[in-house]
Amino acid sequence: MRKEHPNRIPVPRWLVLTVLAVSLAACGKKEGSAEGAAQAMPPMPAPVLRVAPHDVPVTFEYVGQAAGSREVEVRARVGGILLDRAYTEGRPVKKGDLLFRIDPEPFQAALDQAAANLKVQESQLVRAKQDYERILPLFKENAVSQKDRDDAVAAYAAAQASVAAARAQLKEAQINLNYTRVTAPISGMTSQEVRSEGSLVVANSESSLLTKISQMDPIYVNFSMSDTDMLNIRQQQESGRLKLSTGGDFSVSLKLADGSSYDRVGRLNFTDNIVDSATGTVRSRATFANPQGQILPGQFVRVQLKGAVRANTITVPQRAVLTSQQGKMVWVVGAGNKVEPRPITVSQAVGSDVVVEQGLKAGDQVVVENIIKIRPGMTVKPQPVQPAATDASAPAKQG
Repeated sequence: MRKEHPNRIPVPRWLVLTVLAVSLAACGKKEGSAEGAAQAMPPMPAPVLRVAPHDVPVTFEYVGQAAGSREVEVRARVGGILLDRAYTEGRPVKKGDLLFRIDPEPFQAALDQAAANLKVQESQLVRAKQDYERILPLFKENAVSQKDRDDAVAAYAAAQASVAAARAQLKEAQINLNYTRVTAPISGMTSQEVRSEGSLVVANSESSLLTKISQMDPIYVNFSMSDTDMLNIRQQQESGRLKLSTGGDFSVSLKLADGSSYDRVGRLNFTDNIVDSATGTVRSRATFANPQGQILPGQFVRVQLKGAVRANTITVPQRAVLTSQQGKMVWVVGAGNKVEPRPITVSQAVGSDVVVEQGLKAGDQVVVENIIKIRPGMTVKPQPVQPAATDASAPAKQG
């Protein structure tokens, strides 16, 4: 049997029951007020953009590499010992400037020999002509035979031919002697020498290469676009969705490695009609004026094709687009201001916007802010926002 503490005061049972009832009533009141507050919470504000078709300036960007408009291999046209180099590597030269000098002594001797041989042949021609002129009158008087006359004619013709051959040999010897002075075939920028002084060069062989010259004004920029890009551009042009505002052709701009823009506008002067089977790309080329030599051969740049406008195109801000396992999507405000997900197909980015090919139509309200907090079926309070101005200079990138 439990013994009560002598100092404990007994509490009446009716008082305990009263306290419990009051506590339960207070808890029920708090829970009811929380549910009421949740039901009374206003819809979340949602900035929305009402999409509408409009003309969008687009710029296509590719990686390019500069090359001289004329690149010439300077080769020795005669063999011999390379005596000296007369130019500074990496410096500009003009057409006709001396670059290298090959030992001319053997060719000078050949020239002297050819000149002496010409004199011998010319003297024999004089003698053959004299015999010819003596024989002809005698033959008319029947003083010599027909054979003597034919021999004189043949000797005279042979002497003339020998003189012509000797003159050709002399000209060839003179040309070979001139080739010992290797001059610049074009004006441009020289590269590093391939053969140094004292080397033996052999004509018509690999050792005949001495240096290279690149003409830098104008300069070419080679780049490639994928066959898919080329096909899309042509299809959009044929359908009228893509229009060129610069006389039916792109204007070409360059961005250098430091992010600065080249101050001259170029033009396309070549587009191949064959797809490279190894890379699946189509080669193109643009030409630029380069009077100060700011663009160097081999330099990598970014090529921007400008002047194109996509007509009746729907765009949305890139920040409004979500990427899910099923692809791209946006939140669209529908009937009753309820939000629903809408799958879309995008093609390219233009500035801070992205071009929508499928999934949206004119008048749709796309949520552009707080997209992470939104859930399907949520009621929101739309707040219209103005579309941002499209940056015409921003490069278009394939999606």
